[in-house]
Amino acid sequence: MHNRLVTTLVCLCCLAESRLTAQVDPNKPGGSQATSSHAPHPTKPGNSTPAKGPAAGGAAHTTTISGGAHTTTAGGHTAGGTTASHTAIKSPAPKGTAEHATKDGSAIRIRSNGGLSDVHDAKLDMDVHHGLDGGRRVSVVRHDGSHLYSEPGRRGYVERGYHYLGHDYNYRAYYDHGREYSRYYRSYGYRGLYLNVYTPGYYYGTGFYGWAYNPWAAPITFNWEWSSSPWYAYYGNYFQPYAVYPSAAFWLVDYLISQDLQAAYTKHLETGPADNSPEAVGGPPVLTPEIKQKIADEVKTQLALENQEATQIAANQDFDPGSSGIARMLSDGRPHVFVVGGGLDLIDPAGVECAVSEGDVLELKTPPPSNVTAADLVVLASKGGKECQSGGAVSVNLTDLQEMQNHLRETIDTGLKELQSKQGKDGLPTAPPSAQVPPTESAFATVAPPPDLKDAADILQQSQQADAVETAIVSEASSDGQTTFAASHVAAAPVTVALGQSVDQVEAILGKPVKTANLGPKTIYYYDGMKVVFKGGKVSDVE
Repeated sequence: MHNRLVTTLVCLCCLAESRLTAQVDPNKPGGSQATSSHAPHPTKPGNSTPAKGPAAGGAAHTTTISGGAHTTTAGGHTAGGTTASHTAIKSPAPKGTAEHATKDGSAIRIRSNGGLSDVHDAKLDMDVHHGLDGGRRVSVVRHDGSHLYSEPGRRGYVERGYHYLGHDYNYRAYYDHGREYSRYYRSYGYRGLYLNVYTPGYYYGTGFYGWAYNPWAAPITFNWEWSSSPWYAYYGNYFQPYAVYPSAAFWLVDYLISQDLQAAYTKHLETGPADNSPEAVGGPPVLTPEIKQKIADEVKTQLALENQEATQIAANQDFDPGSSGIARMLSDGRPHVFVVGGGLDLIDPAGVECAVSEGDVLELKTPPPSNVTAADLVVLASKGGKECQSGGAVSVNLTDLQEMQNHLRETIDTGLKELQSKQGKDGLPTAPPSAQVPPTESAFATVAPPPDLKDAADILQQSQQADAVETAIVSEASSDGQTTFAASHVAAAPVTVALGQSVDQVEAILGKPVKTANLGPKTIYYYDGMKVVFKGGKVSDVE
């Protein structure tokens, strides 16, 4: 029986290359000849930060100009989710927001409920966004062109641009709750934007992609190690894993969703009551079999794309980054689903702001007009609470849409790594010899600039610097007697636990712990639903 199984899998993998090639053609997802609008780069080539797209269309607004500063109240909404703005804050403005630009070109945006939404510092080229989920996202472009992004106490990265064989690449060094990892991206111009498409730092052989793409000889059951974890019970009404897995694509769907929901749960513990909450328990899971099938179809398309790229790179051929990114997805005439990999605040057709978080699912049914830089999607699944409601329409900037697709491919790759390491174990079928060959590192990854030893400290410093920036700009805006809003409208920046903070700083934020554990070089502080890990008296992880 074992020999028959291996023989069957080998035969399936022998067919993989032709099957995958048939899947990826100019008229289907992944077609290598798909074209994209490679507009002139709106940013300097090699600059690692995507340019912000211009607002599409106009909207009704009122502006009061006096004393060298002005305030804008956004009262309109246009197709694609964009609203005209006269300040340096280029993201779409939800209905009812108020904006104020200072004399030096900095700006703040206030939500209709009086809470602080955005701050832009013109001197540092820093943007700070306060999410509806209670988190804060800080982004800054440094003088050397590198890009720092941070969410205090959560994930952050430093991105640096470099060139390889005449093409622009970006390398990101990620730092997430004490874990460090790398990702690579290739830049391409599309609709006046400069987008980064995820490009694997290593590729598997065709035999492995075929094993992952094609049906297995027989469906298998799999015992996930997280089946008794708190996050799984918390989101029990949202997600349930498959009972059996006929192929790796379905296994990868559950792997993808589980990784996202674990991240969402960690954020929930850190953010507390301000975070989104799952819907009441009862009834079938929000992620229905139909929605999961759409994700599985997208996973198979991405596997086909990656197999094609691996074949081209092995043959020293170039590949089209637009075909690997959303340029193809917006031009192939097919619906596509996107799984949210990070918190976003979006705008619905009425101009009202709502949130999506890790594990939510959006669907692009029809591509946007060629002259806009945002797309209208339908929310297929959300976790309820303060999130965008399932079935509603939302507008997503193309830069964010590309990041969602990047997230899908990145998580698929980490899942593939686990699949190969666990093949033949825990119920997974044994892969044929051709699928057990280790992956090959990409040439562009070997020449990427190394991360700086100060990156983690710089991310923390950026978060602390953002505190001072917000205080200064908000103070200037609110002290201007000719503005149309008062200082009392401005919500204070959230106080969060961040990597590198001292024991005293953490206790000042969270108070005394419920209990502590001294484990040699580590000290763990336990709070209600949270663990803070210290090394050398500094925060090294938050769980």
